[in-house]
Amino acid sequence: MRVLVTCPPMLRMIDEFRPIFADRGAELVAPDVVQTLTEEQLIELLPTFDGWISGDDPATERVLTAGVAGRLRGLVKWGVGVDNVDFEACRKLGLQVAHTPGVFGREVADIAMGYVIGLARETFRIDREIREKKTWPKPSGISLEGKVVALVGFGDIGRATARRLLASDMIVHAYDPGAPETPDLEVTRLAWPERLEEADFIVFTCPLNEATRGMFNADTLNLVKPGVRLVNVGRGPVVVTDALIEGLRDGRIHSAALDVVEVEPLAPDSPLRDFDQCIFGSHNASNTADAVRRVSHKAIDLLFGFLH
Repeated sequence: MRVLVTCPPMLRMIDEFRPIFADRGAELVAPDVVQTLTEEQLIELLPTFDGWISGDDPATERVLTAGVAGRLRGLVKWGVGVDNVDFEACRKLGLQVAHTPGVFGREVADIAMGYVIGLARETFRIDREIREKKTWPKPSGISLEGKVVALVGFGDIGRATARRLLASDMIVHAYDPGAPETPDLEVTRLAWPERLEEADFIVFTCPLNEATRGMFNADTLNLVKPGVRLVNVGRGPVVVTDALIEGLRDGRIHSAALDVVEVEPLAPDSPLRDFDQCIFGSHNASNTADAVRRVSHKAIDLLFGFLH
């Protein structure tokens, strides 16, 4: 058996997992991947593999068809987001497929909460100015107590984020029509974009699908309270970049913290880089050694369940 692994967090710890593949009689191939491989690269590679543990690579019908025409029998999408996987194509092709939902709630929520604090108190900007400008800035931030958070997405990550926000005495409005009721969490359930004008923070933890794509756009920008702070730890295309830039330029958006953006990695000439008050991540909110180890073992077990 030959197995291809293209998930960057797993690749960075791949030596830890090599004995598992060897014990199961599988040849492991772990290419150098920064974010994703292209369709063309995958079409060339996949036909020679029996199994694939993917990251956010384009698992499109073209790619999967090429793989199945060769040896590919099983695919496991490492992580939570599945917008890059064509599950209907998997079904048509008879390709066994799985992913690993509900595994990063705490880790991503920690980053979301860190971003909320960072935007409220401008700690990241202070650090940059001390390092780069040799200054000693003292901006007046805002307190978290009593501030309203529009929390978009109330799944595993959203609920974990809500717990952290509530522990900081914030008021949480949760938007997610498919999420179950949570009587243990004192949040107000609303339909997007109901009462968005009340929000001091907008925090996106939702997956990408047809309902969420572009849900923050020019129309919703016109609803926000001047000076709102925006956090996105969900998926980049949930927020329309042009609307975000417009809001940052005219002050309707005070600042943004983005672990994800519409096109990754962030382009060197992106206008978003011009806003000193913003915080940028590298689509890395789930990446702790503990979580990577936990999810990688789950992905490996799922894949070998298919291959055996």
